[in-house]
Amino acid sequence: MAPGTRTSATRTQRLDRLPFTREHGRLLGGSGVGWALDAMDVGLISFVMAALAVQWQLDDTQLSLIGSVGFVGMALGASLGGLLADKFGRRNVFALTLFVYGIATGTAALSVSVGMLLVLRFVVGLGLGAELPVASTLVSEFAPSRIRGRVVVILEAFWAVGWFAAALIGYFVVSTSDDGWRWALAIGAVPAAYAIYVRRALPESVRFLETRGRHTEAEAAVRRFEESAPMFGGTSAAPVAPAAQPVTDGAAAPTASARSSFAALWSATLRTRTGGLWIVWFGLNFAYYGAFTWLPTLLVASGLDLVRSFGYTVVITAAQLPGYAAAAFLIERWGRRPTLGTFLVGAAGSAYLFAIASTPAGVVTAGCLMSFFALGAWGALYAVTPEMYPTAIRGTGAGWAAGFGRIASILAPLAVPFLNRSGEIWLVFTAFACAFLLSAVGALLLPEQRGLALEE
Repeated sequence: MAPGTRTSATRTQRLDRLPFTREHGRLLGGSGVGWALDAMDVGLISFVMAALAVQWQLDDTQLSLIGSVGFVGMALGASLGGLLADKFGRRNVFALTLFVYGIATGTAALSVSVGMLLVLRFVVGLGLGAELPVASTLVSEFAPSRIRGRVVVILEAFWAVGWFAAALIGYFVVSTSDDGWRWALAIGAVPAAYAIYVRRALPESVRFLETRGRHTEAEAAVRRFEESAPMFGGTSAAPVAPAAQPVTDGAAAPTASARSSFAALWSATLRTRTGGLWIVWFGLNFAYYGAFTWLPTLLVASGLDLVRSFGYTVVITAAQLPGYAAAAFLIERWGRRPTLGTFLVGAAGSAYLFAIASTPAGVVTAGCLMSFFALGAWGALYAVTPEMYPTAIRGTGAGWAAGFGRIASILAPLAVPFLNRSGEIWLVFTAFACAFLLSAVGALLLPEQRGLALEE
C-alpha cells in the first residue's frame, strides 16, 4: 500500500487495516502478563482456603466469606474501573489497579486473623475487578477488526497461564508447610512492581485519546504501530480528519448528552445486548467461580488428602489452555455468538458429568472437560463484550457487565456449602450446569460482530 493512500483514512481505519505487528505483540504480551497475574491471585485463594480449613480449623461459613469477599470487591471494582477508564484512560487505570491488588495481596500474607484476611481480600478484589474489563478494552481498541476476536481470546488465555501457576504454587508451596499459604500470597505481590512497566511501556487507546481531543498523542500512537509493520516501513502519514462512524449492525451510538451515563447502556439500541451480556456474565461467573474456588476444598472433603487434591486440581487446570486455543481459532471461523454458545453448552454438559462422576478417573476427566469449555467461553465473552458498545461508553459497558457478573461470583461460594449439605457434590455441580445453560440463553441475545469495526 503506498504511503499516500493513508492520508484520507481515519486513525481507527489505519489501525484496522494493519497486520498483526510487533507493537500488537508487545501490547498483547504486556497486558497478558497482567492478566496472568490476576488469575494467579484469584486461583491462589482456592488453595489458601483448603489449607486454612485444616490449619485454622475454619468452618464452611468462614471459608465462604473468604471465597466471596474478594468478589464483592471485584463487583464494585469492575463498575468503577470502567467508569474511570472512560474518564482517565485505559492504560492509567490498568496500571493503578495492578498496583492496588498487588500491594494488598502481599500484605494479606501477614494476616493473623480471618477478619484481617477478609479486609485485605476485599481490597484485592477492588483492583482485580477494575483491571480485567479495562485490559480487554485496551487490547480490543488496538486490534485490527478482522482478527480482533482472536487477539482478545489470546489475551484471555493468559488467565489459564496464571491459574495454572496458582495450581503449581498450591501444589509445591502451599501444601508443603504451615506457612506455605503465606509464601503463596507473598508471591502474589508481583503485580505491584509490574504496574510500573505497564504505565511506562504500553500505549494509551487511540480512540480514548481522540475523544479527549488529544490528537497529537493519538497520531503518535498510530504511527508507532504503523512503523512496526513491514508493509508500512516507517513512512509517515498526513494529519487525518475526525473519525467517521464505521459500519455496524445497525445500533446507533447514544446521544452526546447520554454517552457517558449508565442510562446509555439501556437505550433503545443497546438494551438487548446489555441484557444479554449481563445474563451471560452472571451465569458464567456463578458456575466458574463456584466450581473452581471450592474445587480443592471439595476434593479434600470427599476423602482426598491435601496433596492429592491439589494434584488433581493441577491436572484439571491444565485443560484450560487448549480450551482457549480452540476458542481463539473458532471465534473468527464460526463467529462470536456460535463459539460462545457452543462452549457454554459444552461446559454445562461437563459440569453434569462431574456431578455424577464416581471414580477418580471420572472426576479428572469431567473436570478437564469443564475447564476446557468454561475457559473457552470466558475467552469468547471477553472478546464479545467490548464490541457491544461505542467508544465513549465502551469501558463503562464492559465494566458494568463484569460488575453485574461479580454478584454471581459473590453468591456462588456462599451457595456451595448449602448445596453440598443438601445434596453433596452432585447437587453443587448440577446447579453449575444450569448456570452455564442460562449463560447460553443470554448469548442468543447478542449481535454478531465478526469482522466489523468497533463503533465510534
